[in-house]
Amino acid sequence: MDLFVRAWTALRTAVAELSDEDFARPSGCAGWLVRDLVCHLVIDAQDVLITLVTPADTEPTRDAVTYWDVAATPPTGDDPLDALTVRLAAAYGEPRLLKFHLDDVGSAAGRAAELADPGLRVGTRDEVLTAGDYLSAYVLEWTLHHLDLIANLPGKAEPPAEGLARSRAMLEKIAGTAFPVSFSDKDALLVGTGRRTPTDAEQAELGELAAKLPLVLG
Repeated sequence: MDLFVRAWTALRTAVAELSDEDFARPSGCAGWLVRDLVCHLVIDAQDVLITLVTPADTEPTRDAVTYWDVAATPPTGDDPLDALTVRLAAAYGEPRLLKFHLDDVGSAAGRAAELADPGLRVGTRDEVLTAGDYLSAYVLEWTLHHLDLIANLPGKAEPPAEGLARSRAMLEKIAGTAFPVSFSDKDALLVGTGRRTPTDAEQAELGELAAKLPLVLG
């Protein structure tokens, strides 16, 4: 629970420190500018709020790792929901309005996470998880999107080290095997999710794992 808050706070701080010009740069998400990604984070924060107040009375069907579905191909940005996010982001007009909305809704999502009972069963996407598992899954979401946010913004603060490590551990469970120890946590996440193409040396080190990559999470 604490790691969710630390990862989310770091990501929101990174957004707050962006210049207006930064919002027009490409993000690490295919087809999205930084402003589009920030708009997506607003929607994510809303999802967190909705899920934490949607109790379920049945047994959990997913946990922090199995929460994620793995697709066969990376997104192109052409999905209708992705395209809607782009139009919505453009409608804000000014970066300060996006910043304000993320701070407003994002702060509420952070407080809700701090107040949540980790054992509470909640429903989302027609599945049931404990609140603790749901928020743990979102550590991976925040960490990957923090990397997406700064992908083309040199010098910006990276995600917390503990969030990178936890996210790598979750991705390795999803993959069913560990990444080579020579891979940093950041590189394991970028290469593992298809955000960066492995070098020839990295490809050789990956061995049989290379055939499973990228792990496109949704």
